[in-house]
Amino acid sequence: MVSKRLYFDGPPEISSEFDTSYSIVLHEGYAGEFLKTIPDNEITLIVTSPPYNIGKIYENKRSIEQYLEEQEEVINEVVRILSDDGSICWEVGNYVEKREVFPLDIFFYDMFKKRGLKLRNRIIWRFGHGLHASLRFSGRYETILWFTKSDDYKFNLDPVRIPAKYPGKRHFKGPNKGKPSGNPLGKNPSDVWEVVASDWEKGIWEIPNVKANHPEKTQHPCQFPVELVERCVLALTDKDDWVLDPYCGVGSALIAGLVHERKGIGCDKEHEYVEVAKKRIKALFGGTLKRRPLGKPIFKPTGSERVSKLPDEWNDEEGDNKLL
Repeated sequence: MVSKRLYFDGPPEISSEFDTSYSIVLHEGYAGEFLKTIPDNEITLIVTSPPYNIGKIYENKRSIEQYLEEQEEVINEVVRILSDDGSICWEVGNYVEKREVFPLDIFFYDMFKKRGLKLRNRIIWRFGHGLHASLRFSGRYETILWFTKSDDYKFNLDPVRIPAKYPGKRHFKGPNKGKPSGNPLGKNPSDVWEVVASDWEKGIWEIPNVKANHPEKTQHPCQFPVELVERCVLALTDKDDWVLDPYCGVGSALIAGLVHERKGIGCDKEHEYVEVAKKRIKALFGGTLKRRPLGKPIFKPTGSERVSKLPDEWNDEEGDNKLL
């Protein structure tokens, strides 16, 4: 899918420092330092996937204790700048050391909880592709911790509704007997796209990760799917709210916000990724950015594709497949 031109006449100017007169802020530098320039209670949605400390090209692997200690500075700042009606969506995977798995969401839960935030959902993001493990089961999911600062937080139901399965159901007793029992706008809580209708109810979001032939693929090794952030943007913010990603990489979170008429802030210490993010934002406003449509069904092989057929080499001498 190629994005349509956005609601602005051409790309707005991008500021490198926080400034409320801009709709896009993209800063090259360290998150902990940049976040200190943002006023208290300013940001409605902070959505990010911090480095997992697994030795990617943009990070230096250290002990789990050192890694978490370094994250404290950033977490202090994101909590400070979050608005009272705002949300934090903190997406993490696992840290692995000497074959032992450390589920990062468990550690981050305590870090946010001790700062007074409240967990509203622990969402599972399941994907079908990734590295294959040899001494444990291959990891195919990550988690999103959705925290709020108060009990009075934004949650927009209408953008995440789906058509009711039985819209003709009626109340069978009481003062509304005989009247429709559902909501004319659709079922709640859920989403408006069929592929995520069951996702909201199951607490599992099945969205392809950005690998190989994904239309959004860039040189970033751990790229956010725009679709993943769009769901958070639609449910947890209103038009013209600020959406911030302190580890923005190639700008997927900013794009997800801008597509839906929100303002975007991103920060990344890697010059290469910041430049790619700028190019993607310009392509978005120019109507040339390729991205996966929100709610597009997951591709399922039909069995007729060459790569989905069992190799002849796996057949035994009688021609029967060894796996069957």
